[in-house]
Amino acid sequence: FQSFENLEEEGNIVFLRKQIQPSSVLKTAPLFDDLKKELAWNKFSGPNLTESYCWPPAARGYDVLAISHQGNDPLLYIPPLLTLLQRKSAYEALPNTTGVSLVLCPGWKKAQLVFNLLKTYGKAVRGIHPLLVIVGQNKGAAGHVEIRGCEVVVTTPYSLLRLLEHNRWLLCRLCHLVLDEVEVLFSDATEQVCTILDCYKKAAAQAQGNPLHQIIAVGTQWNKHVTYLMKEFMNDPYVVITAMEEAAICGNVQQVVQLCRNSDKITELLKILDFTHNGLQKVLVFTDSVDEVEMIHKALKSKSIASLKKHNQSKCIAQCVSERWRKLHVSGTPVVLVSTDDCLQALEITDATCVIHFSFPSLGVFAQRLQSMSDNFCAKVEDSSVDREPTKAKSVNLLTEESACYAPGILDYLKHAEAEIPQELCDLTARILESEEDKKFSRPLCASLKAFGICKNRAACPDRHQINVSIDMTQNIPNEIKTPESVTILPLHVVHATNYFGRIVDKQKDKYTALHEEMKTYFKIPTNRIGVDTVEKSAFYGLAEGALCHRVQVVDIPDKGEENSVYKVIIKYVDEGRTSQVNSDQLLQLPEEFQCLPPQAVEFVLCGVKPIDNEMEWNPKVTDHIHHKIKGKPHLAKVVHVLGATAWVDPVVSVTRFSAMKVWVSEYNVQSEILSTGLGIENPGHLAEIQKLCRHMEVPDCGENLEHFIKEDIAGLEKASKPQEMLIQENYAENCNTSGSRPCDDVAQKKEAEDTMLHQRKCCHPEIKWFQDNETVTLKVKILNAGDTECKFSEEKVVFRANSGDKIYLADLVLQQPILAEKSTYIIKDREAVIVLTKEKPGAWSKLLKNKNIHVSLDFEHYWKESDDESPFPFG
Repeated sequence: FQSFENLEEEGNIVFLRKQIQPSSVLKTAPLFDDLKKELAWNKFSGPNLTESYCWPPAARGYDVLAISHQGNDPLLYIPPLLTLLQRKSAYEALPNTTGVSLVLCPGWKKAQLVFNLLKTYGKAVRGIHPLLVIVGQNKGAAGHVEIRGCEVVVTTPYSLLRLLEHNRWLLCRLCHLVLDEVEVLFSDATEQVCTILDCYKKAAAQAQGNPLHQIIAVGTQWNKHVTYLMKEFMNDPYVVITAMEEAAICGNVQQVVQLCRNSDKITELLKILDFTHNGLQKVLVFTDSVDEVEMIHKALKSKSIASLKKHNQSKCIAQCVSERWRKLHVSGTPVVLVSTDDCLQALEITDATCVIHFSFPSLGVFAQRLQSMSDNFCAKVEDSSVDREPTKAKSVNLLTEESACYAPGILDYLKHAEAEIPQELCDLTARILESEEDKKFSRPLCASLKAFGICKNRAACPDRHQINVSIDMTQNIPNEIKTPESVTILPLHVVHATNYFGRIVDKQKDKYTALHEEMKTYFKIPTNRIGVDTVEKSAFYGLAEGALCHRVQVVDIPDKGEENSVYKVIIKYVDEGRTSQVNSDQLLQLPEEFQCLPPQAVEFVLCGVKPIDNEMEWNPKVTDHIHHKIKGKPHLAKVVHVLGATAWVDPVVSVTRFSAMKVWVSEYNVQSEILSTGLGIENPGHLAEIQKLCRHMEVPDCGENLEHFIKEDIAGLEKASKPQEMLIQENYAENCNTSGSRPCDDVAQKKEAEDTMLHQRKCCHPEIKWFQDNETVTLKVKILNAGDTECKFSEEKVVFRANSGDKIYLADLVLQQPILAEKSTYIIKDREAVIVLTKEKPGAWSKLLKNKNIHVSLDFEHYWKESDDESPFPFG
């Protein structure tokens, strides 16, 4: 790399290949005036650091490769691209005198965003007509796409290849190829992107005259595919990297992760320094603590290792320290500089060969630390790790139990850096991710998992991906339904092409219809429309919308504002499933007799179909088509699986009855309607993935244990549907017997269940952390000054009970593996109870409980009992 620049006035770093004069002010940016005005009118706040370096070469027609934390922002390339399209002279060699720009996006949603931005800013450009092209799999679909007269085409890799089957001439006019989110394009559609690049390269080589050809690639990560793109298809590109951790990957910095106990960090550091001193390396040790700097400095001196230190409490000037450090190295004396992160910029070091991260930093600080080695980043970009020159720069990360939460991020970074990954790091990451998943245990089940049987990024997804028996017990489903069972469903709210909310219509007597008619009659009388003085969260109210009356529940009250004022509230239509925002004065008091029927809304998920091209969201064209077809119309559906208030259905069909002929005729099948758009394909493994979730969990079988939907006992219904009783129902579901036995109908068993429920409501579940060794499992129950304690052991179960103050604590734990009850014991301490379980068979347990419990988590500090032979980090 020819230059490395640190913009001190902004406190940012830029890694460049070929010198660029940045344009950091919009007024002087290399864009035409009308476009600048349009950007200013839309309150554009840039150009930012990356844009200031990307725009100048891109606007002059050069190949540009930009890697930045803002690498997914289309404004990195849209303004210079539009500027180029104004230069007609660049396309004089083309047959039609007009060049085509092709923007390749990783999915239809990003393509839609880019298209909208092009329409917005394209207003400033005469004769620019962007076109969004999403081609389905239907035969002949690509042949109906008209491209002539369009200067900018926005599409996806899969759609482009279908388009090229009918419009090969497009490549002859192609002058500008933009790869948006380049690393995502390569990861999600590697084969397709490589095919497109090969076709583009051949077309460019065969072009007559000397037309302009340009590739712009932007992204957030550097990897081997980016290197391949740069070497094989780009012409002497300008490279701009403003993410230093990615510049380190580009510069072939060796990344090493060393796992050790927190108490052994100094020992591990000394081992590393013994190795590095063999090569007379320039070593920097960074930490975030003044005390640790002093501790490290003292330890190095005790081992006769030359050491310098710098932190914000030391009297010496940072430049003097770094200058002395350099002079000692020049004289042949290896010396280690130990510093806190807040002295990084003041030291102005860029020629270190080894950085040791004694404390684990945030991503921003990590990048700044790597900057200290930027002079030793490899200047030559090779297309494979085999061809790369030996690295001079090395980054060593000391990962302990205190920084174990960073393990998933470290693993991801090492993977896309193609670094060596210790198996212990993979194991630790798996445990961390499992623990993080446990924290989501009270969240809803992941919508993508429900809709398609897969979630592409479970770590980033906020929702759970496992069964929670207390939540996933069947709700709002008629108790007479068996699976598979044909029912009549009425979709009332279409979320997307395969996800709807609505009602199951009773074949014999639809009680909701009767209730709705009663509500309409009641609220027709003006005196019955009584407003609500104080709106309460979770309470039920009435809502009149024209001739329709709805039962609604308040989900949230964002801001009540001043007293007696009208404010917005978020409501849920409990019999339809949709949510909305209304004014508080629109809510009406709902009489008790209209609350007797439980909420009727059921979520329906259509099985067996998914979007094409590995997309995880339905194209709006498909959703609009299905919305128009099914909303508000009864359909026959077969229920194939039930969890909570969600029913998976396959198939769903619309039928018409000819009473004179006594026959039913199928009008359409919803799955077939989706497939006919060409934007959906079959998803045969969908239901199997949902069933797999329940395979090892004691979820009540939906054919035998469906909750009551319509009951004869009106008094019981009134009690269950009152807002103040909702919490009791939920708590009962959480603490119900997990054996999956069906609630009995006789009075005696009902009374016993109610007593159990009331007992459970008075109890609190204590926080429990656990760890293990080869023969025992230790549970630490967090409870202060426990009294009246009791702990019962059985082969597969532990029940702990104790009092603390005015609270009763109860933990009823069903174990994953059997124990020796007679050899298990417990002791009570001031701040906790310690339960020691003796395993029936020695060996490691993969988990503690048969069913997940949000109050029980892994104790990473003592995951494996510390001893001389065993530890959670048995290496180093």
